[in-house]
Amino acid sequence: MKSKIIKGLFLGAIITLIFACNNENDKSAGAAIDKEKIKAEIQAKEDSFAAVYNSGQARSIGYFADDAESYFQNRPPLIGKSAIVSFLEQDIISSSDKISFKTREVFVSNDGNMVLEVGSFKLVDSVDVLINSGNYMSLFEKRNGKYVAVRDMSASDMPFRE
Repeated sequence: MKSKIIKGLFLGAIITLIFACNNENDKSAGAAIDKEKIKAEIQAKEDSFAAVYNSGQARSIGYFADDAESYFQNRPPLIGKSAIVSFLEQDIISSSDKISFKTREVFVSNDGNMVLEVGSFKLVDSVDVLINSGNYMSLFEKRNGKYVAVRDMSASDMPFRE
């Protein structure tokens, strides 16, 4: 009987030790990811995107990965950075509108290599009258030490006009 009790206590101690070690590993992995720092980094990417777009120089937007896909409303998906940039260039040529983005939330993978951003956008004309606003989601992947958008999707919250 004593032998069974000792074996049971020994097994319980080992199981407790295993779970304690796993919890410590989980805590240290989580501590390495600074979600607020990543959110600030993603907001800086959005600010840079807006500044380049608003300057009329879409060709120099470094936001998208070469294999990115972007989903704009009322059109088929844009596949590849060059297709996305071409679309943005046409949009810039046809207007003097200014865009801004606000990162509301980021969801970061455990290793910090993937980030899903949820945010909002506003588009105003040359006298700051609201033309469009809405929400977006962008999926970023860390490549060569920098986040790039690999998927991007937006939805207007303005009433549909025909």
